[in-house]
Amino acid sequence: MLNEFKAFIAKGNVMDLAVGIIIGAAFTAIVGSLVSDLINPIIGLILGGVDFTNMYVVLKGSVPDGASLAAARDAGAAVFAYGAFVTAVINFLIIAFVVFMLIRTVNKIMPKAPAAPAAPAGPTEVDLLKDILVALKK
Repeated sequence: MLNEFKAFIAKGNVMDLAVGIIIGAAFTAIVGSLVSDLINPIIGLILGGVDFTNMYVVLKGSVPDGASLAAARDAGAAVFAYGAFVTAVINFLIIAFVVFMLIRTVNKIMPKAPAAPAAPAGPTEVDLLKDILVALKK
């Protein structure tokens, strides 16, 4: 069983997956910083100083006016943090777009596989029916 496990781990697919997960985690940190440090402030400027990360609605409990989302949660209030959701959607859209661009670029760079030769054309249905007719007449 240990040898099977070693063979499984040594396969290229498992190693590729491990590298992909590690790079994906690092990439997520980069995109998170891109969204929170660069894109959200720009969107906030366009929308008149709106900061999505601290947008919430208090469902139950009391929170001082103007308190941040963290302060509201620390106060024990039940909050509907729609700003965090908006930020997560922006993160997702950016990650999806970057992955699309990466795949598109890799597909352009990778050499095209030569087209497989066409299979020789077989007999048509009419030819087969003629052969069956001839065989039946015998």
